[in-house]
Amino acid sequence: MFKRFPNLSSDLLHPVKSLKIVVMESVSFKLTSHFKLPTGLLGGALSLDGDLLIAACMDGIYQADLKTKEFEKLGEHGSYVSSAAWLHSRGTFLTAGYDGVLKWFDDESRQVRLERKLHDFWSWDMAVSQDQSLIASVTGQYLSGGYKYEPLTESEPSVLLISAETGEVIHRFEHVPSVQAVAFSADSQFLAAGNLMGEVRIWNCRSGELVSKWTTPDFTSWGIIKSHCYLGGIFSLCFTPEGNEVLLTGMGPMRDPMAGNGRQLWQRWDWQQSPPVKRDETHKNESGEGLMETIAFHPSGKFFVMGGRLRGGDLNVAAFDEETGNRIASLKTGYRVTEVLFPGDGNKMILVGMQGQPGPDKNGQVGKFGRIESYEISGLSN
Repeated sequence: MFKRFPNLSSDLLHPVKSLKIVVMESVSFKLTSHFKLPTGLLGGALSLDGDLLIAACMDGIYQADLKTKEFEKLGEHGSYVSSAAWLHSRGTFLTAGYDGVLKWFDDESRQVRLERKLHDFWSWDMAVSQDQSLIASVTGQYLSGGYKYEPLTESEPSVLLISAETGEVIHRFEHVPSVQAVAFSADSQFLAAGNLMGEVRIWNCRSGELVSKWTTPDFTSWGIIKSHCYLGGIFSLCFTPEGNEVLLTGMGPMRDPMAGNGRQLWQRWDWQQSPPVKRDETHKNESGEGLMETIAFHPSGKFFVMGGRLRGGDLNVAAFDEETGNRIASLKTGYRVTEVLFPGDGNKMILVGMQGQPGPDKNGQVGKFGRIESYEISGLSN
């Protein structure tokens, strides 16, 4: 299954960790700033200095100053804005939306530089490679393909690999809809995508070759109460810093998919084995209930953070030690977290998301329900 790319060194394909193993006992997060945007954030991207946030919101694209808490609306998509990313080396930032469109903005004028209609359906997720040369966007609508309600075969390629410079599609990859999460390896050589059915596929970005695939059933629910369909799946994924493993997140399966009370779940897979091997997952008694929507490594590589919605328990954001997988910190934010971001120096953590969706008051005004929080991180000296 795993096919090596002939021009890559073996060190890239089978990276070796340092012999010095550093186990963190704990880190701590101290809330230092918080403010609201008019509507919920589905994603965000930070400027190099970490002071500006491009917010992907339900009603459009915002620029928010994390120091002054001032914000302005820069534009819109034809529907919700699902993702944002920054191409710092090109003086550009990007947004993708449920209209299937990708937009390039000049980071000085804030004007649209380029626009591409990529998908007939939503762009669920979008990512930029570390070397800033590639963009990936994933799509797919879950429609019943048979009497077992298995997903209908895709009507368009579910995974697109795009030139960051020109916006042209380089590769079109097949997957099973809906494909809800996408990520690049740190060396920009590989692309991973996960879907509703817990299926993960990894491609070589240069050759377009499928190099690994596997299925984990632990994130997908089949409803036997109220609804008869599949729900859940992999909502976010990321490569480990060394690139030989992939972290997945979502929610453990439920008898009633509408309840949202599945286990807050992450899994860690060695994708270079044939077949791929699950190395670890959320430890017993270290999570509550709820859908996890984001997972990201801290720049130090010492720990990763998972966040999302809380259905039951005492946390909806938690940090886990990279070596042991043990939980080392947790937060109960009181709102749904859709993305975890770390500025370049790694001394802060930015959380974005939303708290409900209020109806209009007696004057017809709707309260702000987008959330942005900044945390100071301590305990990194270990």
